[in-house]
Amino acid sequence: MPYGNFTLDELARRIGMDAREVRRWVEKGRLPGQMVNGQWRFNRAALLDFLQHEIHTLGEQDIRNLERAMSDGSEALLVTSMLAGEGVELNLSARTKTSVLRELVAVAERSGLIYDAPALIEALGQRESRSSTGLPGGFAFPHPIRPMPYATAEPLVCIGRVPAGVPFGALDRKLTDLFVLVCSHDDQQHLLVLARLAIMFSGGLGEEIRDCQSSEEALARLTEAERLVVATRCV
Repeated sequence: MPYGNFTLDELARRIGMDAREVRRWVEKGRLPGQMVNGQWRFNRAALLDFLQHEIHTLGEQDIRNLERAMSDGSEALLVTSMLAGEGVELNLSARTKTSVLRELVAVAERSGLIYDAPALIEALGQRESRSSTGLPGGFAFPHPIRPMPYATAEPLVCIGRVPAGVPFGALDRKLTDLFVLVCSHDDQQHLLVLARLAIMFSGGLGEEIRDCQSSEEALARLTEAERLVVATRCV
């Protein structure tokens, strides 16, 4: 997603949505935009904020369209490829939101790819203070507000499970027990990973990971779920 401002039609094409729906969003004040010389204009940074905050409120087809638009047609298993070495931990001991974030970063550090763990923890906390990444269904996708290419050697994903669950601010007010830490290096990758995860977990992946007895089994379930998303898109 290149830097700059977009017209309404350009925005609709970039995120794979109907321009009429995008217009309805902006006219209702749901999508941040500015009228310039009789045309709606959308700032890239504001758009990124909107999409990552509101992705859980989009319809299933809208999320699939966003995933398709961000992927450029690639058939790569991006989420699986970003999973850091030893990046699955099924027995986190965390009891609070803050301790979950610290423990997730500690799991990520096993990979040797983390340059600045304190900065990453702080960025994750700042994102959660704006609105929780916890979603109905008991899972959450913690991530920085902006991609942090200086904090990690490579883009990475880590998975953590807190068997007892913790209060994480999900809209359904239930405990959250599954967490996917996302550390991307650019905006397009960031949105692609969030959209793909949303699709994967909407298909029952959460329950499958809850039933896993080993990290290897969880990785296999994750890979299978992502492969299904890509195969379905490419049909």
